[in-house]
Amino acid sequence: MADLDGAVIGITAERRADEFIDALNRRGATVWHGPTLHIVPLPDDVRLRAATDEVITRGVDVVAVTTGAGFRGWLSAADDWGTSDALLDRLADARLFVRGPKATGAVRGRGLTEEWSAPEESNRQLFAHIGEQGVAGSRVAVQLHGQALPEFTDPLREAGAQVVEVQPYRWQWPADLSPARRLVDGVLSGEVDALAFTSAPAAANLLRLARDDGRYDALLGKLGGDVLCACVGPVTAAPLVEAGVRVVQPERQRLGALVKLLAAELGAASVDDPA
Repeated sequence: MADLDGAVIGITAERRADEFIDALNRRGATVWHGPTLHIVPLPDDVRLRAATDEVITRGVDVVAVTTGAGFRGWLSAADDWGTSDALLDRLADARLFVRGPKATGAVRGRGLTEEWSAPEESNRQLFAHIGEQGVAGSRVAVQLHGQALPEFTDPLREAGAQVVEVQPYRWQWPADLSPARRLVDGVLSGEVDALAFTSAPAAANLLRLARDDGRYDALLGKLGGDVLCACVGPVTAAPLVEAGVRVVQPERQRLGALVKLLAAELGAASVDDPA
């Protein structure tokens, strides 16, 4: 008997959704997939192309790499545009600061070397360190992932930096929101045992969708109590925590660790309540 037999788990992610669903299915779970965001295809993203061209044309002094996937996506798009060599030349001349080992691996995978990596794998620590370097008069490229980070980029501007925001994996609403609404239905009806989140925008959009549909308070009444909410890390958890939802998180911010946490939490629940 698998450790998630009988469990119904809802997920809202688009990126790596198939991998996540497969991992949960192998442990016996039934997965309801209700995407709450859609990723704009990188080669078609005119905003990403404009930011890339600006980095190539004018250069940058400092680069903040917030995610490995985002950095790889940025370079992949540049490969498609035929501008990756010029971009890598500019990045090689800059000071690179990264958020943890995944970002480090992505940077080194393209032949670059980081100057510093945030040991806590947090944006807070990454941007605090960059600010401590003194950025007045510097051009700073910030690789975002899915959403703007004004709480970190605004202080850089206030300190006198010129900030270029490079945003691979920009989100927008899915064309069809009916699977996400069905997921909310399942939470409210008691059919869904847990929700698992791997991105902050997906979590925030689920709450926004419920608010737009007039079901926000009802949803909050279920989340974190009747329905377990598991998040891959503190950044992902932030929209839920701000709404007062109790969440659980694995010690390591990895998809595999999140699956193991769900198995541990829901397996324990089934033992406590065999009915």
